[in-house]
Amino acid sequence: MEIDLSVEHVSKRFESFTAVDNISFEVERGKFFSILGPSGCGKTTLLRMIAGFEEPSQGAIFIRSQNMADISPNRRPVNLIFQHLALFPMMNVAENIAFGLARRNESKAEINKKVANILERVNLPDFGLKKINQLSGGQKQRVAIARSLVLDPTVLLLDEPLGALDLKLREQMKIELKKLQVEVGTTFVYITHDQSEALVMSDHVAVMNEGRFEQIDSPQNLYSKPATPFVAKFVGNNNRWTGKAIEYDGETAQLQTNTGEKLLAQSKKPLEQGAQIELFVRPESIIIEPGEQLNTLNRLQVIVSSILFDGANSQLLVKGPSIEKELLISLPQNRQFEYISVGDTIEIGWDIRAGNCFPVQ
Repeated sequence: MEIDLSVEHVSKRFESFTAVDNISFEVERGKFFSILGPSGCGKTTLLRMIAGFEEPSQGAIFIRSQNMADISPNRRPVNLIFQHLALFPMMNVAENIAFGLARRNESKAEINKKVANILERVNLPDFGLKKINQLSGGQKQRVAIARSLVLDPTVLLLDEPLGALDLKLREQMKIELKKLQVEVGTTFVYITHDQSEALVMSDHVAVMNEGRFEQIDSPQNLYSKPATPFVAKFVGNNNRWTGKAIEYDGETAQLQTNTGEKLLAQSKKPLEQGAQIELFVRPESIIIEPGEQLNTLNRLQVIVSSILFDGANSQLLVKGPSIEKELLISLPQNRQFEYISVGDTIEIGWDIRAGNCFPVQ
């Protein structure tokens, strides 16, 4: 396994504030690695240290086994794309892309060849003479990426590059950006606060919180097997119960919620009797009117408070005396629920293996 980027025990302190706290990770060559976290968690500071714009307070950064200590940003084999793309409006597309090559004093013939090649790779083959103000938002994104990729960086760093786009274009660009990364084979390190971007595009995702990584994993594992309550809350929608453990047999716990309801859940972490717990259950894991065929379910009687119609993403909001906060339930497309109305009492259930249970730290 070839490693393009290795970050070893890196921290960054600003006087008494620690922005990045003892972070370590590796990115394999040709992979799409995302750092996902809320605003202010330290992800941009970490990216700036990789790019060379900030010096770590401690730790080391290696690109293809070369220590980046004391190597200036312009000499590092990385390129950084910001949310505000900083394209030159007075230059056409080809001139924007050629800018870095010209600064390297490459020949005009070589520059023209490389620009034409990269325009083909980003699906803008006839756009070289167009002005920047003639481009759509998605086309500007591709020009910015082409301008970086034409310099053949070992690692391309992307700082929330889709944040300024409207929702529909952002959805489209997620797919395009992933396809482009696979095609060109360059290692991408992408930071975002948008979980959908990270889950759709990435081979691996690091979830960052208050300067630390809570979990590094595949998108599938982050969603289905969160390692901490923060990851469970931050990645995807979740319903949450709080309470205490009554019994624990090494795998399954009986829980008493703060509303008095008794539920069963599996816990990978040991639970002592009386321990405070948090239980998370995904909206799509909850079955509406489950019937009697399944005996491994937690079951609750609830009242429908709202029907949130959104086509294939439609959901119910339900409440009840055994629920601290309204529950969100996905409406599956393989069953019809037109008979459900606001105010109806319905039964819901979920398999005891569907929840993620954590002791409160």
